[in-house]
Amino acid sequence: MINRIVINANKEKNIIDRMIYGHFAEHLGRCIYDGIWVGESSSIPNTRGIRNDIVDALKNIKIPCLRWPGGCFADEYHWENGIGPRDSRPKTVNSHWGGVIENNHFGTHEFFDFCEQIGAEPYICGNVGSGTIYEMQRWIEYMTFSGSSQLTEMRRLNGRNEPWKLKYFGIGNENWGCGGRMRAEYYADEFNRYNNYAIDYGDNKLYRIAAGPRNDNYYWTEVLMKEASMFMDGLSLHYYTRLGDPVIEFVSPDGKNIRYIRDDTKTRTSATDFTEKEWFATMKAAIRTDDIINGHSKIMDKYDPDKKVALIVDEWGTWFDCENGTNPSFLYQQNTLRDALVAGTSLNIFNNHSDRVRMTNIAQLVNVLQALILTKGEEMVLTPTYYVYDMYKIHQNAALLDFALLSDDYNFAGDSLKQINVSVSKCHKNEINITLCNIDPNNVAKAICDIAEIDNIKEVKGKLLTSDNMTNYNTFDNPYNIKPEKFIDFDVKNCNIYIKLPPKSIVSLVVNV
Repeated sequence: MINRIVINANKEKNIIDRMIYGHFAEHLGRCIYDGIWVGESSSIPNTRGIRNDIVDALKNIKIPCLRWPGGCFADEYHWENGIGPRDSRPKTVNSHWGGVIENNHFGTHEFFDFCEQIGAEPYICGNVGSGTIYEMQRWIEYMTFSGSSQLTEMRRLNGRNEPWKLKYFGIGNENWGCGGRMRAEYYADEFNRYNNYAIDYGDNKLYRIAAGPRNDNYYWTEVLMKEASMFMDGLSLHYYTRLGDPVIEFVSPDGKNIRYIRDDTKTRTSATDFTEKEWFATMKAAIRTDDIINGHSKIMDKYDPDKKVALIVDEWGTWFDCENGTNPSFLYQQNTLRDALVAGTSLNIFNNHSDRVRMTNIAQLVNVLQALILTKGEEMVLTPTYYVYDMYKIHQNAALLDFALLSDDYNFAGDSLKQINVSVSKCHKNEINITLCNIDPNNVAKAICDIAEIDNIKEVKGKLLTSDNMTNYNTFDNPYNIKPEKFIDFDVKNCNIYIKLPPKSIVSLVVNV
């Protein structure tokens, strides 16, 4: 069977918010320290302590936003520990991630400096789990108030005269779990209470994001939308693509609320040593993202038919066992071609749901989980996932186009998935962007792309990301083992593009019409 894609070039559905291509940096393992922050006295080239090579790499993919300081770390983060002279900042224990000492050298000022260097909007996650309303209110004033107060004088003494612009603010994180093990009803009340004191100062308007559900916990979404949607701009969703999930769910006697307890004796399987069995299962888990978004969107539509509240997928990505010989609490894993296919497939899904999904944040930026970048001393490696973001940046703030897909099946062990997945956008009148994933590791996917409502195709430029082996990845010794290549295996006839997608590949096409 030949796969077929029919695109209506004149039917624009909505804008793919560039925030869908956002990222996440937590005080976890070597994401912040050794990854982003090396300190001003480091021999590694830096600007005010922030690695120059990291900044350059992120500017290249036009990173739109960055979530910080967590994650679970946000649930124990007290912002005043991270301001003032670094040598006098208190040392605290990072109890969520290995019990290591946190020196708080990377705090509010350093985070905003990093965002300014890479050109990203800051997204700050406030502490509801172990913090107070008073503490959160003071942090917002410190960051965004332009007048004269005790806190703004403190900010000025710490080197920042003008307030920062802060739009995205999360009121809590995973409050069903590490953020307090709350019931949905309890957190809805807490959100409303905290939200009341998350004050807009001057012309700075906060975009308030509620801590939403894990996976398919639709009851959490139902309660939050019913009780608090009138006060929120976004509802977060966390969904990781992983096998052997170590989280045990306990359902309340009424069958509604879920408690989550982690069993760290369970394995999530290897990030690099896997067969087609694990490949197929991982692709199936990634494609499940579509069903989960549909489920939550249906509930949100009931309470918010005008889609004023965004679904914010602010933690997602692959989660495998950490690399042998590394601290198991640091969540350092390698990043293979399989991870790239998960990223490409997930981003296609997010694009296609961009009427409701308006931000996502892959976990995480550097050296943690499905990282875009790995570092070792002065060395830096760009992972296959990084290159997916480089290929897909063409969709940022483009208009989602209407299309229909007829896909062949990828069959394995009596089960099947659609062989290809696609998203299509239009960034201006004469340019159409198409991203395609062939998740089948064994077979070429032949596809006919029929672009309707145009006169002809003037030019097509393509990029390809693939490798001979599904377990291949980039190393410090071989940093370009997997990287994009020019893609030319297509023919153009009239308004049709005849494409041959290699097995286990991602292709981006820019079509001039």
